[in-house]
Amino acid sequence: MGRKNGKMMKGRISRIGSYAIASSVTDPTCISCTTFNILAPIYKRLNEKDQSCRESDYRAYWLNRNHRILDRLLYERSSIICLQEFWVGNEELVNMYEKRLGDAGYLNFKLARTNNRGDGLLTALHKDYFRVLNHRELLFNDFGDRVAQLLHVELVAPFSQCRSNNDRQGILIVNTHLLFPHDSSLCLVRLQQVYKILQYVESYQKEYMLNPLPIILCGDWNGSKRGHVYEFLRSQGFVSSYDTAHQYTDADEHKWVSHRNHRGNICGVDFIWLLNPNKYRKLLKTSWSEAVFGMFKYLLRRASLTENDAFAFLKADSDGDYITYSGFCEALRQLNLIGHCHGLSVEETKDLWVQADMDGNGVLDYKEFQQRIWNPTRSEQRDEVDPTWSEQGDEISNEVRTEQTIGFSVKNAVLFPTEVEKGMWPEDYSLSDHARLTVVFSPVRMPCSQLIS
Repeated sequence: MGRKNGKMMKGRISRIGSYAIASSVTDPTCISCTTFNILAPIYKRLNEKDQSCRESDYRAYWLNRNHRILDRLLYERSSIICLQEFWVGNEELVNMYEKRLGDAGYLNFKLARTNNRGDGLLTALHKDYFRVLNHRELLFNDFGDRVAQLLHVELVAPFSQCRSNNDRQGILIVNTHLLFPHDSSLCLVRLQQVYKILQYVESYQKEYMLNPLPIILCGDWNGSKRGHVYEFLRSQGFVSSYDTAHQYTDADEHKWVSHRNHRGNICGVDFIWLLNPNKYRKLLKTSWSEAVFGMFKYLLRRASLTENDAFAFLKADSDGDYITYSGFCEALRQLNLIGHCHGLSVEETKDLWVQADMDGNGVLDYKEFQQRIWNPTRSEQRDEVDPTWSEQGDEISNEVRTEQTIGFSVKNAVLFPTEVEKGMWPEDYSLSDHARLTVVFSPVRMPCSQLIS
């Protein structure tokens, strides 16, 4: 049990500010991960009235702020550090980070956004915890010039207590920064970016014939728990580590924030997602189709269309009581999902149609519209946790355990500054326009014999 404000919190994680997280981070049986959008000086405005006045023009300002950022990162000493809006275009700042992190025992990997946007990503891994097996760069080459990093690492000492002869200790770590949804049409681009990441992770595991591994996705997702990206990742078995630590549900999204954007809005957009290797999940293409259809339905409902109205809208060019492919495409065009440079491709549109046309007869009747678009049924593949595994590492039945791997339970998670954990943004906070999220994971053994590879 823990205490908060003098009251007992049964079954809750103790998170009294930096003290709780510091004790967890230094626990030799755990690993920790910090994600932080550090606000590139080329984007930081110093004067709201003069939008052209940026911090990058004042060396003393950005140098001081980034030294303070590094001071806090090195004090916390997470085993994984994922930074976004890292000013890769400034050699002095890059050298400062690489020198201070390198001296502290970190291996550093940086990646610039495409088209010389000036900022990018930095992922730092502590040598005491990981051996890097591979490093890949994902260039989306899309509307937002966004990128992602994939690192395949292996746990090293002090995790020998988790190992047996059949254990595998590999982890896949992704760092990314999704596009900001300046208008509704860009929500699709963000969904496509996540789809590309998951496709790449899937193809990487197949390329190296890897059995299921824990996957940690870190970054600034530029979207909340109400968004399509959130639901898409959830459908693939990922859990939000911060929400897991504090036993928050979807209804609790107002309880924390992590960003005050350039419009002055505060929201929770920074996540560390965890997928354990014993998690059942839907086929990736199925999840993708459901996510796009979910966006499709959202746009139809936003236009005040009921289920019957929506079906009539889609079958407008049909002579019968069914939807044709041309009618489907016209609806996508009117909803701004196709017909422009960052809309669905012809191939993606055809794939959606195939998913919707359940009997393959070339048209969609009302039942298919209802089951695939308006009220999609759950996939037959289970997406719950394998009941044969316990997060506490309890004994596993020998009837199902043919092989073991390392997974993680969420031990603790904290946002800094602490005010954001109460849904408030402190006016005196100056390190960034994002909060820093740190999660502590405890390695546990689990079976992987029943998993979809």
